[in-house]
Amino acid sequence: MISPQKHIRSVVRGIGSYLPARSVSNADLEKMVDTSDDWIVQRTGIRNRHIAGEGETTSTLATAAARAALDDAGLTAADIDLIIVATSTPDYTFPATATQVQAAIGMAHGAAFDLQAVCSGFVFAVATADKFLISGSHKRALVIGAETFSRLLDWSDRTTCVLFGDGAGAIILEAQEGTGAISDRGVLTSHLRSDGRHREKLFVDGGPSTTGTVGHLRMAGRDVFRHAVGMVADVMNDAFKATGTTAADLDWFVPHQANRRIIDASADKLGIPHEKIVVTVDKHGNTSAASIPLALATAKADGRIKPGQLVMIEAMGGGFTWGSALIRW
Repeated sequence: MISPQKHIRSVVRGIGSYLPARSVSNADLEKMVDTSDDWIVQRTGIRNRHIAGEGETTSTLATAAARAALDDAGLTAADIDLIIVATSTPDYTFPATATQVQAAIGMAHGAAFDLQAVCSGFVFAVATADKFLISGSHKRALVIGAETFSRLLDWSDRTTCVLFGDGAGAIILEAQEGTGAISDRGVLTSHLRSDGRHREKLFVDGGPSTTGTVGHLRMAGRDVFRHAVGMVADVMNDAFKATGTTAADLDWFVPHQANRRIIDASADKLGIPHEKIVVTVDKHGNTSAASIPLALATAKADGRIKPGQLVMIEAMGGGFTWGSALIRW
């Protein structure tokens, strides 16, 4: 066990992702609801999304991403002692989806639990895992964002059903001794916020303690857009202040992939050039807690994100919740 007195960083050791085989384009949706490719692209930037098929659940998507991350890191389940799954679409009310992943990868030790912060879930999970690792209590954490939002959608509501998709992404964080400088690899800082007064702007109208049903996603899109840009800019500025960095120091900005207009407006507010933004919303849609790790995995696989680079992740989700984390890759 690492002594908590030493300066510890949570370093990314591996990354993996998984998307369901079924791909649904805007043209496919035109046959289902009163919408058009032009309408969807103009307002959201989304052109395609993946939808979980029969027999696929949040835990099966998460498990596939977890195995890919383990392979990328050259590790096995025996090397992991903590699993956190960020999701709003668990397989069951209980047990936690994380325990299903734990069993599926053959891990019979350590701890596994779910974290629910909607679209901000992965950022919250990274921050939570980081606290475990830097405390010295755990060595390696498998942090997963996984969703099957297609099961929450009202497919007759054209304002919401065109926005979301399914998928999973995972990273492995490992506690490593650092110097305390911002040149260290790993999670440098994280900043989390929430404000429960905004529930009715983005929520699911069901649950075991209210309706006894799963319910459907409901959203006041204009209100969400109005709040999103300012909120995420605030927590990103907090990250810059905490580390003595600026937007100019970023190599990559990897935001939650909800809406291209929100992504661009957030970057513009902070003076981040668009060529430094990793965008996958056009291919994946909004995959909620899975969107950031999916985008990270895409940019790592195509060679954009490289060791030593400075990467900002940020998200906003229902609740509202929002947060940022600054990572030296």
